[in-house]
Amino acid sequence: MATEGGKEERGFTVIDRRAGSGEAEDAPAETGADAPTDALPAVDLSSFALSLAASALYHLGVVGDPEQGEKAPEPNLPLARQTIDTLAMLQEKTRGNLDEEETRLLDSLLYELRMRFVEAGKSGS
Repeated sequence: MATEGGKEERGFTVIDRRAGSGEAEDAPAETGADAPTDALPAVDLSSFALSLAASALYHLGVVGDPEQGEKAPEPNLPLARQTIDTLAMLQEKTRGNLDEEETRLLDSLLYELRMRFVEAGKSGS
């Protein structure tokens, strides 16, 4: 990154101390609320799908927000349907590119969420 006077500024040096890694990489440092924590899982297809499923369950009124100590809210079926449709789109667009475990996960999440959506629709009628 060039600055005034033609000097080049370099960001922070991040040293990866995980097993098997001994190299340093240049990367921007994150601070404040945007900084990652060690408690968060790695972002991969499975964790993304599970996150969407948790959101769908929330909108279906099955689970509350445990961080806020909230009980399950009233179902919001349009938002639940949109989240389920997002998972279905993800499944369709990644077909043939997933490993067996990822395929099973998406299949089972979609089956469970669709069944719960039907039940929520029946009880809301």
